[in-house]
Amino acid sequence: MAHPKRRQSKTRTLKRRTHDKAVAPTLAVCPNCSAYYVYHTVCPTCGYYRGKVAIVKETAE
Repeated sequence: MAHPKRRQSKTRTLKRRTHDKAVAPTLAVCPNCSAYYVYHTVCPTCGYYRGKVAIVKETAE
C-alpha cells in the first residue's frame, strides 16, 4: 500500500474539504394548498403529488 512520506498540512486538508458541506433542500410551493414541500415528494400538508391525491389526509375539524 502507498504510504505518505510527509504529513498533509491543515490548509491542504481544508482545501480538499471545501466541497463537503450540507446543502439546504430545494423547496417547491404546492399548487393545491400553497404550502412548501421538498421536490419529488408528497405534500405533507394536503397529501397531493403531481396534481393527484397520493395520501388521504384527515382534516382537523
